[in-house]
Amino acid sequence: MSLTEVYNINPYFTLVPLVIIFPFLGIVISLVFGKMMKQMVVGSIASIASGLAFVVTLFLLSAELGYGQPVNVKVIDWITVGAFSASWSFRVDTLSIVMMLVVSGVGTLIHVYAIGYMYNDVRFNEDPGRYRRFFVYFNLFILAMMLLVSADNYLLLFVGWEGVGLCSYLLIGFWFEKGPDGIYNAWAGKKAFIVNRIGDFGILIALFLIFGAFGTFQFDTIFSNAPQISQGMALAITMFLLLGVTGKSAQLPLYVWLPDAMAGPTPVSALIHAATMVTAGVYLVVRSSALYAVSPIASGFVAWIGALSAIFAATIAIGQFDIKRVLAYSTISQIGYMIAAAGIGAASAAIFHLIAHAFFKALLFLAAGSVIQAVERGEEKAGHGGEELDPQDMRNMGGLWNRIPLTFWVYLIGALALSGIAPLAGFFSKDEIITNAYTTNPGIFALLVAGEFLTAFYAFRQIFMVFFGKSRTKAAENVSESKPVMTIPLIVLAFCAFVGGAINFPTVGSLTSWLEKTVSHILEAPFNGFSTGLALGLAVLGVIVAWAVYGRRSLGAPDTPDPISRTLGPVFVGMNRKWWVDEFYDLIIVRPYNFMAQLFFGEWIDREVIDGAANNIGGTTRFFSGLMSKLESGYFRTYAMAMLLGGVIILVYFVFR
Repeated sequence: MSLTEVYNINPYFTLVPLVIIFPFLGIVISLVFGKMMKQMVVGSIASIASGLAFVVTLFLLSAELGYGQPVNVKVIDWITVGAFSASWSFRVDTLSIVMMLVVSGVGTLIHVYAIGYMYNDVRFNEDPGRYRRFFVYFNLFILAMMLLVSADNYLLLFVGWEGVGLCSYLLIGFWFEKGPDGIYNAWAGKKAFIVNRIGDFGILIALFLIFGAFGTFQFDTIFSNAPQISQGMALAITMFLLLGVTGKSAQLPLYVWLPDAMAGPTPVSALIHAATMVTAGVYLVVRSSALYAVSPIASGFVAWIGALSAIFAATIAIGQFDIKRVLAYSTISQIGYMIAAAGIGAASAAIFHLIAHAFFKALLFLAAGSVIQAVERGEEKAGHGGEELDPQDMRNMGGLWNRIPLTFWVYLIGALALSGIAPLAGFFSKDEIITNAYTTNPGIFALLVAGEFLTAFYAFRQIFMVFFGKSRTKAAENVSESKPVMTIPLIVLAFCAFVGGAINFPTVGSLTSWLEKTVSHILEAPFNGFSTGLALGLAVLGVIVAWAVYGRRSLGAPDTPDPISRTLGPVFVGMNRKWWVDEFYDLIIVRPYNFMAQLFFGEWIDREVIDGAANNIGGTTRFFSGLMSKLESGYFRTYAMAMLLGGVIILVYFVFR
């Protein structure tokens, strides 16, 4: 619909372009005027830009509640080639509104938190000048994700998809010269970019197939005609889409970039893991549910990849000591729950858990950032005299609960929600997924309920190692609470993680009934006491076992072996070494690729052909510019003679023509 037609339905619908315009304005203001403003002002403007996008989404929510049908808002024509045309159009429906609320709402809280966090971080890394750059990238991330979830066609969605990938590269490698050997952070950003390019190859092939099958990229036309395409074409499209999903949402086999994304500042980790990048794949599967409904084989693959990712990543989280890396593998695991739900057809359960996860995972990452900076302050106060201490290593912590009590309590709420303990949001969202799995696929159900025990165990292993027992370093003895600009967003997120389960209560206004207006093929199983009781019981058991191993007695010095390493032996080593997947990929992919590159594109070709071509272009340009520079003598008589000669030549030309 044109803007005029949409305005006649409800003027609020015409506001939808502002969800990307406001972040864009935040970027422009920071770039143009940022150097003239104080750092806190730059952060505040970026936060306001994201917050205004959230306010616009609230207006869109109001309009959609009144209208009750999807609305396509066409802003401009984008590409027109023969009979094909693609427009810059936004889709306002129940699914896009939910995603926009999560992205802009949680994203704004992370922006506010980052005002304080990055103020300290740029000073700790001795480069305050990067503060402005950080918030430019942050606003760009929000812009790209809002474009992705509000697009009315696959082509525009892909623009946002690639924008999110670019932002992840910029933010993961934000401190590109830091890390082990001075290259680790840059390498982590490159790894994320390359792995996601593999997934994006799948998306591109899927788009080619979609256009070949339907002649358009527009959602409504594709979904209404989806039942008419062949099973083979549906399988090909959905499997290539799934390849892109495994890259962007960090699922098997393309999950390996996400743990290394911890190289970015903690607010980046929260934004990627909670509100933006990793949720894009879940959104894509749910948005494409009409296509997956045509191909049960592809839907089965989606479900099994999600369930296997959930259990696999949970085992690795148990063996990690970096406070953020535990949460990174937790994200892979929890996204696995969402992907599994989407695969079995429980789209509303997948989105419900996406929302709950955005609350408690953003909370956990930001609280982890509060802990990390508290340890850094404690180390500075203790005066270690240059001693190297990793502020993210949980073995260097302990006994923090009464020294940073606010961070402890919000972290505890996040851990309970992550573990699926009632009555927090995570219990209700995960219960819907597990109940639907129980009624549809016993194998998926078994993996997901086993994941409940592992999730609770590693979550409370973290709680007991970080906050309980005796302080294991001088830095831990001297920690102090973070400033309100960081703790207030934590309180808001803790509140959401506590009560967020209410958004899918039938008496409140069910999320499921809301999504049914947009998403077809929603599976909704009734309450099942056995599956709910089993999942909750295993979660409680995980907490108890974690207390027995890590909480009942104080842990030793930082170099003391992990208590379960003696029991599990080589199994714990495998968990700690991430089951050697990175080494396996290096052996079968990276090394052969490097060998072939050296064989066919060796150093001589790189130096003489590729670099030589670039250098020759530069040399040629310098040669001709040198010739032209001789014409610029600086003498008026030379210029007058040139003008006279030019006039004579023109006159002669016209005479003899």
